[in-house]
Amino acid sequence: MSRRRFDEAMQRMRKTDPQVRENAFDFLREHADAYVEELIGEFAAEADDDLRCRLLELIAEARSPEALGLFREQLESPDESLRFWAVRGLEMLDTRDAEQTLEQAQADGWIP
Repeated sequence: MSRRRFDEAMQRMRKTDPQVRENAFDFLREHADAYVEELIGEFAAEADDDLRCRLLELIAEARSPEALGLFREQLESPDESLRFWAVRGLEMLDTRDAEQTLEQAQADGWIP
């Protein structure tokens, strides 16, 4: 997938028209596995809480081990929706490392 298409989709994700945003999200969801690095970079640079949540959802959909560290970090987020997608992302990874991370987060009281 081209970086240009990713950048265009991200621009559309920031539009005010809800349908334009949703269409861009759907495109990125279909191609999330091809854009994992870019999505992680956008998440790190994004200030808007709602968009950060949508980006983390897309990263979870990618099911990439590259995101393990990001999901670990977000388990301690004060934002409940980010914690939710971090847990979901770890569940979707379905690896021993992800499982151990979830077990540790539960033991530490970060998640129920």
